[in-house]
Amino acid sequence: MNFFKRAWLNLTAKKGRSILLILVTSAIMLFVLAGLLIRNAADTATSNAKQSVGATVTLAANREAAFKKMRSSTSTSKTSRPKLTTSPVKLSDAKKIAKLNNIASYTATVSTSANATGFSAISTSGSSAGGMKGMGGSTTSSGDIAISGVTSTSATADFENNTSKITSGRGITTADEGSNNVVIESELAKEDSLKVGDSIKLKATTGTKTTYTLKVVGIYKASSSTSTQQGPGATDPSNSVYTSYTFANTVKGSKYKNTADSVTFNVSDPAKVSAVKKAGNALINTSKYSLTTDDSSYQTVKASMDNVKSFADKIVWLVAIAGTIILALIVILMIRERRYEIGVLLSLGEARWKIVAQFFVEMVMVLVVSIAIAGAGGKFVGNQLGKQLVSQQTTTATTGSTSTQQGPGGGGAPGGSTSGTKPSGNMQAGGALGSSSTSTQKQAELAINVTVMDLVELGGFGLAIMFLSIMLASGGILRLQPKKVLIE
Repeated sequence: MNFFKRAWLNLTAKKGRSILLILVTSAIMLFVLAGLLIRNAADTATSNAKQSVGATVTLAANREAAFKKMRSSTSTSKTSRPKLTTSPVKLSDAKKIAKLNNIASYTATVSTSANATGFSAISTSGSSAGGMKGMGGSTTSSGDIAISGVTSTSATADFENNTSKITSGRGITTADEGSNNVVIESELAKEDSLKVGDSIKLKATTGTKTTYTLKVVGIYKASSSTSTQQGPGATDPSNSVYTSYTFANTVKGSKYKNTADSVTFNVSDPAKVSAVKKAGNALINTSKYSLTTDDSSYQTVKASMDNVKSFADKIVWLVAIAGTIILALIVILMIRERRYEIGVLLSLGEARWKIVAQFFVEMVMVLVVSIAIAGAGGKFVGNQLGKQLVSQQTTTATTGSTSTQQGPGGGGAPGGSTSGTKPSGNMQAGGALGSSSTSTQKQAELAINVTVMDLVELGGFGLAIMFLSIMLASGGILRLQPKKVLIE
């Protein structure tokens, strides 16, 4: 009788012991599979983060060099106090960087302000008149309407994060380039009885202080937590309007044509952000401009997933080691109660390796059933463990991110938000509505799915556990003498 048949007969004859082996092995395989699923899902989430979270490189005026130059002028000039002078970013320079590898798109930030004419801006008790520094370093009066020049409102962070929503009409699109179309906030529209199709007038606060007539093409609802300006001259969020970026530049003055406050480049592969910055610095005048990187969202997701993956690996190995020990003990006890059977087989001339092989086949049969059970319940267990791990890591990451943002320099990049937007392939412009304070933290989600490859990998772990268990327990078989066993 071959050992395959003996293994099958032994399992079917002793159903209670076989069921116990299946339950124990299923529990071990279930947790090993959960660990494998979480680890694989963490790898997938990290990979997906490169596209969904992304990273940015921001081109802006080199303020550090500007301050250094101002301090140098201060030491040589004793008659007047020098002013901080920064240069607006030329879009021609931005286009050079946009041609680099791994640049998906770029976003030009253009922000300014104007005074309401013929209608009233919403005033708040905390608002007070004040001044603001222009790009050339001169002091200009701040208007009561904050203008955010964009290519498409749908591509801005506020609308992507649903902190702002179009409630009537439409948003600004690429077709509005060169036009005087405007999208206003709903509270401002209610206050002044404005609707889609009406016209409003804005008066520039600089230069010849030209008055512009704009057509309302849409009305949006802003989150009450959105703020546009801080400190003196602060204005209510409802006084923020969206226009084409070309109009925003027109209001700022002719010398700002084809420029931006800052330009943010969306990097397709966050792992290449340092290489992109290095290549970009070679294309610009670093005494005038600086490139700053922001892959914090990607690094946060990556760090969280690395921790999840590390924990999942520990689950796999701890369960595998514990399972090996548990199964080895079970097999040792099983062999002790089958000493007479082993002695008979040895006395009949059965090779010792075939006896060991019989035990291994029995355990493999148990393993096959256990893998099927684990496959059915692995997704549920993996989902529950995965949610707990991601929730814990997200809480930790959010706490750290909040502490960082509340520290010195946490207000964002000069000239507006550098919040990442989805690559659109177009030059976009965001303005005073920069939403670094309102953009939500990207959170990776684990997609737990049981695949054939997962079951194959689980089978490999299971076979290794079974092999080690049998090898640890087979030492007693190799030392048994048939005559001694039968006499005892």
